[in-house]
Amino acid sequence: MAPSVSSTSTSTSSTSSSSSTSSTSSSTTAAAATVTVVHHHRHHHHATRTKQRSLVPARWKEVRVVGMAECREAALTLAHAFAADDYARYLVDGQHSSSSAGESDGDDDGGGEDLTAEEAKWRLHVDILTYTVASHCMSGLVTAVGPECDSVALWVPPGKHLDGWWTQLRSGAWRLYFQLSPEGRRRYFDEIVPLLHDTKVDILGPRDDDAWYLVYLGTRPNSQGRGYAARLLQDMMARADAENRPVYLESSSQANNAYYEKFGFEVQRDVFLERGPVPVRLSIMVREPRVPGCKVAYASPSPMMAKKKFVVVGAKGLMG
Repeated sequence: MAPSVSSTSTSTSSTSSSSSTSSTSSSTTAAAATVTVVHHHRHHHHATRTKQRSLVPARWKEVRVVGMAECREAALTLAHAFAADDYARYLVDGQHSSSSAGESDGDDDGGGEDLTAEEAKWRLHVDILTYTVASHCMSGLVTAVGPECDSVALWVPPGKHLDGWWTQLRSGAWRLYFQLSPEGRRRYFDEIVPLLHDTKVDILGPRDDDAWYLVYLGTRPNSQGRGYAARLLQDMMARADAENRPVYLESSSQANNAYYEKFGFEVQRDVFLERGPVPVRLSIMVREPRVPGCKVAYASPSPMMAKKKFVVVGAKGLMG
């Protein structure tokens, strides 16, 4: 009987072992299934995340036309791009006290506090560019690229002008006369405006009303090196080539000269602003039209030929 018991015992043990193995196998299978479900669940969430769309409009990543709704943002881009520019400082260094600064708050907090001289200059700098961008939105052309107007270009189309009283009134540019100090007014209205106007007429001659005029090109410091400025330039150069028109600009630094030369611009003349302790050089550059063939990213406004000569209203200077 012992062998029988032993056999029964062994059989029972085997059955138990088999059950245990089966149970273990089932548990493993269940666990695997659970893991599979968990992994599948995770992949599902990942797939869901990748399908979510950004609220940033896709077209903002391409060259686009800027309207008044983005005027302030475009102005701040240029303000930061030209914060250390010689020409920009020449405009505001004529101020002798913070009392003549503008009322704009720029990027600073507060509005009625006492300002240091540098804070007052920054606010005036932002005001000048805000008026300039607004004028171009109304009577010129403003193009930008990047989700936050990372790079901005201000253009005066052929035959257009920015000195109309309605443009001056709506853009706020009329305020500039009252915000500048007596020396600032002499620098801007008595020196800069006539010098740049006369130089442009002298260099372009009969083509003065037939050229695209690049007034500003600037990129936010934290967005530089991404090719944004080049895209804005190439887009307009394609337009100018298709229309067989030159592109005219003033460059405010030698480094910028080298940058623009890569795009076919050539220095025609240097002019100097001489009311400050150190003369400020502006290099006049022109790009002649090339063989057309590139497609522009936006529909252009129809140029309207002006009967009177073009007068510069906005501030000048360029930075790639």
